[in-house]
Amino acid sequence: MSTNRGVVYLGQGHVEVQSIPFPELLNPMGRTAQHGVILKVLTTNICGSDQHMVRGRTTAPAGLVLGHEITGEVLEVGRDVETLQRGDIVSVPFNVACGRCRTCKEQHTGVCLSVNPSRAGGAYGYVDMGGWIGGQAEYVMVPYADFNLLKFPDRGQAVEKIRDLTCLSDILPTGYHGAVTAGVGTGSTVYVAGAGPVGLAAAASARLLGAAVVIIGDVNPARLVHARKVGFETVDLSLDASLGEQIAQILGTPEVDCAIDAVGFEARGHGHAGSQEEAPATVLNALMEVTRAAGKIGIPGLYVTEDPGATDKAAKQGSLSIRLGLGWAKSHSFFTGQTPVMKYNRALMQAILWDRIHIADVVGVEVIALKDAPRGYAAFDAGAPKKFVIDPHDQLKLAA
Repeated sequence: MSTNRGVVYLGQGHVEVQSIPFPELLNPMGRTAQHGVILKVLTTNICGSDQHMVRGRTTAPAGLVLGHEITGEVLEVGRDVETLQRGDIVSVPFNVACGRCRTCKEQHTGVCLSVNPSRAGGAYGYVDMGGWIGGQAEYVMVPYADFNLLKFPDRGQAVEKIRDLTCLSDILPTGYHGAVTAGVGTGSTVYVAGAGPVGLAAAASARLLGAAVVIIGDVNPARLVHARKVGFETVDLSLDASLGEQIAQILGTPEVDCAIDAVGFEARGHGHAGSQEEAPATVLNALMEVTRAAGKIGIPGLYVTEDPGATDKAAKQGSLSIRLGLGWAKSHSFFTGQTPVMKYNRALMQAILWDRIHIADVVGVEVIALKDAPRGYAAFDAGAPKKFVIDPHDQLKLAA
């Protein structure tokens, strides 16, 4: 049997690369999964959602193998798989989905009803998402492969553009979902909260959808510098000037057509003093203030049902002090939840292959070795303007 190594969450803010079992065609309950494949992982990305767990802001148990952003090469094919073969290079949507239940058939693959006995929705290497083993590893098993996997049409082209294509498993569809659900269209003015990788992907998606102006807000100076470098307007939320005032300096009006929350529940307050303190409802409240009447707000940023590290009792249960009355008065539309990656990934693959979007440059992809994953986690947690992509077999260096 081959060996396997993966990134394991140890608790208390620590991860470590350890030997883990080689994957088998079994589901988390130990039942056969001949509808699945085993992948040799080509790239696997560190996500902000992983950081929430590593920081202790979820109920994730120690020993969890992390990683839900996976691109790989088919190594072994279950006997029930019909459309894939050994050697295919594929993108893995982070949603684990059966393709058979009601929500899957309606393209709501983020809330599949069959892959998680505890709740709707499954994901690899993530707390409360069904127990599916994560893909920050050398090898991983993917179930329901015919349904889940997006096969790249040309192997050579896939390797050549892997830094961009690796973003199809989560970050680019998630940013795109935020932009689509916010109603971004030709000529829109758009505000994106958060200059991390998801915020940058949302901004790039808004530009792809025809936005006239895209503004990104953050408190991290390095991330704001990078956002400006790749062509976006920025506002510095650590300043005492209000968000509306800073938007007005750019647009001439304190409101935008559309807004996207790419921060989620670990938001910090605005202003010089507030930017050092957690304020989990501040982004949503700010977006309601600056979005025009009848505008839409897309919320790809993560909000959890349980946050053991929250600053107050209500937030520990996911209850936030949101000014819903303001949103109601302005007739806002809100859209939340996991991104249904399969709704978008094929079209976004085409946009990458035909050079309509260069997402790796926008989000700051940096390829690292598997052994360097703990360093990547630490640098990302410190606010580096990077999207760390793990190359478990050092294949990308050889391809270059």
